[in-house]
Amino acid sequence: MNTAFLQEEPNKTGRRVICVKFQKEMYGLDESPFDNHPMGQKVFDQVSRDAWKLWLEHMKMLMNEYRLNLGTKEAQEFLLEQMDKYFFGEGAAFPQGYVPPKTKN
Repeated sequence: MNTAFLQEEPNKTGRRVICVKFQKEMYGLDESPFDNHPMGQKVFDQVSRDAWKLWLEHMKMLMNEYRLNLGTKEAQEFLLEQMDKYFFGEGAAFPQGYVPPKTKN
């Protein structure tokens, strides 16, 4: 993952965490991404704002590639599992046959 382009953006609270993705102290999220869910607290405690932004882009790709319906419990559980892998496991893989879009020059 090329992170040289990232400029750390401050959060509203000034709260900082040791980011599990970047392995350094960075601005954290301002609030837990999920109320009353253990994964929400884990992310809040250990994931930086910048790492969360990268996850959101990865999540969008997963939603589009797998054509997920977030109204279903299965899709929600799949994304939570992928998030856990992305931040705390072996890393999230791209779907089989995925070809990233070409960047504009």
